[in-house]
Amino acid sequence: MSDRKLPGDPAPYYEAHVFCCVNERPEGHPRGCCKRKGSERLRNYLKARAKELGLDGVRVNQSLCLDRCELGPTMVIYPEQVWYSYHSIEDAEEILQTHLIGGKRVERLMLQPTDKVPEDLKR
Repeated sequence: MSDRKLPGDPAPYYEAHVFCCVNERPEGHPRGCCKRKGSERLRNYLKARAKELGLDGVRVNQSLCLDRCELGPTMVIYPEQVWYSYHSIEDAEEILQTHLIGGKRVERLMLQPTDKVPEDLKR
């Protein structure tokens, strides 16, 4: 995908936009869902922590399904288009500190387009 920003486009409203999936599927759905894996608590933490740190250029939003359910909870950060799977407050804090503040990546939590849940971990 090419850079879609064209001459004359407005400046971005936020430096970073974080979308955290909080989608809920029915109990027992074969793909699972981020909400049942604690995504609301993690999103709420990120949102409150970004505000506490005065990160005015960072917007943390909830989203519905990001279609990576088996790997969740998931988030995507724009404009970089970096996807993460995060499972704890510590993971969320590391993403906030390393990616959003430090401008680097948390490679151990990054998702790749080809990532799939191993068969033995599917529930």
